Amino acid sequence: MVQELIDRIYECSFAPDMWPDVLDELSHLAEAQGGVLFAAREKVSRWTASPAICEHVENFMRGDWLSNCTRGGRLFSRRHPGFLTDDDVYTAEELERDTNYSDFLRPRGLGFSAATAISLPTGDTGIICLERSHNRGPVEPSVIRKLDELRPHLARAAFLATRLQLERARVAGETFALIGLPALVLDEDGRVISANDPSNALNNFVRWRAHDRVSLVDASADGLLRQAMDSLDDDLVGAPKSFAARAGEDESPMIANLVPIRGAARDIFVRCAAVLVMTPVGSPQAPAIELVQSLYDLTPAEARGLVAGKTLEEIATEQSVSRNTVRTHLRGVMEKTGCNRQAEVVALLGGLAPLNPPKGE
Repeated sequence: MVQELIDRIYECSFAPDMWPDVLDELSHLAEAQGGVLFAAREKVSRWTASPAICEHVENFMRGDWLSNCTRGGRLFSRRHPGFLTDDDVYTAEELERDTNYSDFLRPRGLGFSAATAISLPTGDTGIICLERSHNRGPVEPSVIRKLDELRPHLARAAFLATRLQLERARVAGETFALIGLPALVLDEDGRVISANDPSNALNNFVRWRAHDRVSLVDASADGLLRQAMDSLDDDLVGAPKSFAARAGEDESPMIANLVPIRGAARDIFVRCAAVLVMTPVGSPQAPAIELVQSLYDLTPAEARGLVAGKTLEEIATEQSVSRNTVRTHLRGVMEKTGCNRQAEVVALLGGLAPLNPPKGE
């Protein structure tokens, strides 16, 4: 049975959806109600839990309990390569004064735990807590010894998970490099996880910030990037994910495309949230409408006609709509591309270079 559990622990490296079941098995071993895995860098931002205590963890994260929780900090300060009980990190007096225990855990029938902290080479940290019923009493040393036998496997699984995600980020960037496009893979906090070789040429368009964060030199485009990052998981917001980015008045713009990585919600330790791809603008030529729509998140009505640089009257006549309708579409295009005037939209769309130009051109 123990070997089967170890096998499932390592499977979590490849299939993060398995963590709740593994936490459930660890809880049975500890005679606990359930287990939770927290992952964080500067703050706790991701978690997964066994079904039995999932609702409790959701209430804990939604409330203000996390800001007052000192258990994680105490676990890391001990630097102990194993599981610890509440009595190992708190005195009896401290436990009585701690509001997380008195006002949150104990009213829900909890209050005793076994927990371990895992440091990862990416700067992320992981905490596994097995929450036992308060009526059951403290976790016994014999149970801690059993958990400590599994702890190296849990740490290795977490390490493997981070390495796999970093490798996926590298592959994503290199895929864009094959077609000559600079690309930065970002996590949900906007940190750069991986940057491909062509991205080294982005110095005029991208500024590197502290803690591996980046911003666009173009303030307007940077605002659109932040808006798009904030709405990555919400398709209903409709934030533009493709827009013009400029380095200066005399330089041709590039097209910033933020491509969401949809499978990221399953990942616990390293979450590759999106790829920022910068598409260069080349010599004037009209690109395909389908390409314009995909790059700029335009509707067919917004894209049609603008590619060729037609006037509002010409577009209205061709589409049998009013001039006001076309003007509304144009405002939408300018908002999505970061342009201020119709002439800028026409220049940008007309200067879009195809990714794979025919040989000899």
